[in-house]
Amino acid sequence: MTARAADRARYDRATAHLDAPVAIVDLEAFDANADDLLRRAGGKPVRVASKSVRCRALLERVLAREGFAGVMSFTLAESLWLARSGFEDVLLAYPSADRARYAELTADPKLASAVTVMIDDPAQLDLIDAARDGGGEVVRVCLELDTSLKLLGGRVRVGARRSPLHSPAEVADLARSVARRPGFEVVGVMAYEGHVAGVGDAVAGRPLRSRAVRLMQAAARRELAERRAAVVRAVRAVAPGLVFVNGGGTGSVQHTAAEDAVTEIAAGSGLYVPRLFDNYTSFRGRPAALFAQPVVRRPGVGAVTVLGGGYPASGAAGKDRLPVPYLPEGLRYDPQEGAGEVQTPLLGTPADDLLIGDKVWFRHAKAGELCERFDTLHLVEGDAVTATVPTYRGEGHTFL
Repeated sequence: MTARAADRARYDRATAHLDAPVAIVDLEAFDANADDLLRRAGGKPVRVASKSVRCRALLERVLAREGFAGVMSFTLAESLWLARSGFEDVLLAYPSADRARYAELTADPKLASAVTVMIDDPAQLDLIDAARDGGGEVVRVCLELDTSLKLLGGRVRVGARRSPLHSPAEVADLARSVARRPGFEVVGVMAYEGHVAGVGDAVAGRPLRSRAVRLMQAAARRELAERRAAVVRAVRAVAPGLVFVNGGGTGSVQHTAAEDAVTEIAAGSGLYVPRLFDNYTSFRGRPAALFAQPVVRRPGVGAVTVLGGGYPASGAAGKDRLPVPYLPEGLRYDPQEGAGEVQTPLLGTPADDLLIGDKVWFRHAKAGELCERFDTLHLVEGDAVTATVPTYRGEGHTFL
């Protein structure tokens, strides 16, 4: 029996009392992945990206481990909810225009001390001030650096379109804008190198593309390391009390941690290890989060149909954004239909051994987005479900 077949047998036994659709997290794999993130971080603290987890119980589990510290959130509403739930260090990774929540933040000392908001434009400070509604608490702010690699005099850009702040001078200018305004304090700098951390460099069947990605990423790491260090020096000259410099992501942990200027690493997807993280040469994780759909039809030889399953991930539409049939091994989508909203045909020899009601296990393309489809996660240890915990959705929250 292969390791994957053994996992399938465990998961089927553990969830035999549960009807599919059902989602699980294998705690042994989850904990092993956490250990691997810490190993690659080389002693620097890892801030957990909540967007990739979306379950308070699992955030608490990983943050209880030495080496993990703080949460990186994705909306201001989520940030305040987490802070009220006892999370004491929450960094909002994206600028917000949520005036009502800014009014809450600036009126509550506990929230203001726990939450750091992201900015990359003085206009965002104006919005916060206009939303204060009498709240006088000092707002902790983090400045975001654009990490994109610019080539040919800027005519070619590699990287996500996030912050407009690219040079040390631009980031320092914004730091000065914050310093001149009462009610704000610069406490951090963040730089997320998504073109390194979030792009696989070993795509199966595409050796030339994979080599090109590795060359691009090596160049991007060199350029960013030099520029990030210069940015931090420039900001410290304006804000000598700078508390943290955040960088990285699951795919670049060890590279970012090697930079002296970086004080902490951000990671989250590496805990669940969705399918997009199969294509890396720098690390190998264990799939920890899976979901199962039930077989509801047997339309012919070598074919079964499962209920639902069309859970595409965000990003540019493509086959790599679809969940992948994982267990039993050897199933594939019907190219005429793909993954459907209400039913999904699957082809392959293993289909002939599946009965009505059997489970087919899938891996999502991304990590936390799976939790937008399920109210609960069943936590598996060995061949038993040892706990069932709510996702954000199960607690009544869909923040985006």
